[in-house]
Amino acid sequence: MSKLWGGRFEQTASEWVDEFGASIHFDAQLVLEDIEGSIAHVTMLGEQHILTADEVAQIVAGLKTLAKKAQADELTFNVFHEDIHMNLEALLHEEIGPVAGKMHTARSRNDQVATDMHLYLKRRVLETIDGIEAVQTALYDHAAQNVESIMPGYTHLQRAQPVSLAHHLLAYFWMLERDKERFSDSLKRIDMSPLGAGALAGTTFPIDRHRSAELLGFAQVYPNSLDAVSDRDFILEFLSNASLLMMHLSRFCEELILWSSEEYRFITISDVFSTGSSMMPQKKNPDMAELVRGKSGRVVGNLMGLLTIMKGLPLAYNKDLQEDKEGMFDTVKTVQGSLSIMAGMIQDMTFHTEMMKQATERDFSNATELADYLTAKGMPFREAHEVTGTLVRYCIDQRLYLSELPIETYQAHSELIEADVYEALSPVTAVKRRNSYGGTGFDSVRIQLTEAKENLPTHA
Repeated sequence: MSKLWGGRFEQTASEWVDEFGASIHFDAQLVLEDIEGSIAHVTMLGEQHILTADEVAQIVAGLKTLAKKAQADELTFNVFHEDIHMNLEALLHEEIGPVAGKMHTARSRNDQVATDMHLYLKRRVLETIDGIEAVQTALYDHAAQNVESIMPGYTHLQRAQPVSLAHHLLAYFWMLERDKERFSDSLKRIDMSPLGAGALAGTTFPIDRHRSAELLGFAQVYPNSLDAVSDRDFILEFLSNASLLMMHLSRFCEELILWSSEEYRFITISDVFSTGSSMMPQKKNPDMAELVRGKSGRVVGNLMGLLTIMKGLPLAYNKDLQEDKEGMFDTVKTVQGSLSIMAGMIQDMTFHTEMMKQATERDFSNATELADYLTAKGMPFREAHEVTGTLVRYCIDQRLYLSELPIETYQAHSELIEADVYEALSPVTAVKRRNSYGGTGFDSVRIQLTEAKENLPTHA
């Protein structure tokens, strides 16, 4: 059995060389996209009278048979045929005979594989957007129930100011909204057809590239054949967007891991998303959150891998580009799995709001309230900051909190302080009052929820 491209060669490769050079082990995932692209290409060839109507009918019927077998997992691929394209052509030859060889007229594997990946990624990006919305919905549902639940807000992992739990959750909602926008915008670069660009220079046959693009549902056609077969920007952009998404999920997972610890006890993660220890029977580990956090490195690695491959490639196609797929496939699987885990884990999570509230009452996160209180009474903020800092230091020395200081001590530091200072120092008051747009005030958070809901078209 000779290679489909073997006419120019006198020697055949050793089996291990074929094995090293083959991509069928992973590009078999593109089987349905490859068949779809071939049907569109052959249909166009018939419309352009490059193939006869009978030839088109035979080839299309054979390809549809292969598609059914692929969906039923009944196709067997061979390393000898290297990739999904040559394997399908060989299988089509078995189905319909020599006319199968006409399928490749006016086409190269270079534009064929690029077409497959555009089709594949277009679908996967739409699925990823759906997955992001599922996580956003879980965040929204908890936020809607916890507008007036308060918790410590942190900077430098030190308690800073009390905030609404809903406000904290919505911060991640808006991060994911930007991720969703980036993926949506990337569709403009993915939704392009390289089909008909040939190996690098186009073809002498009178093909209609716009027609094959239309048959495949592409919005645009690459205007330059060299660019069409060598461009992998659309994959790099996907990997970059995926890296940002995974970074956001990883940040939230880090907080969930901290919050579920005995030191915080802010949340309980469902048993479904936890595991135990083989040695310590009391342990309940947030393994799914840790795995999502860890898998972010895997996705960033895939991005770095393809960037490194691309940075030294001359035009047009080079065999190096065979290495563009495994990282893409792995990222799709990793991202979609992570989104599914996150949506379920967040939805089933229990928030211990009383524990969160207590945490805001045993710290100095209300110090800014005292400084603002003095400023509102007419004291310059920088002076108010100094007075407040002095009182905090005094409290630390006396093992007290600001709300426990007697009014006499306050007035010894400033005559502007009156009995109403205790209400101002209340964590609930501190949160409630911050109603600047985008702030943590309860009214402001309700505005956020309204805006968030508008970004969830399927949300009930």
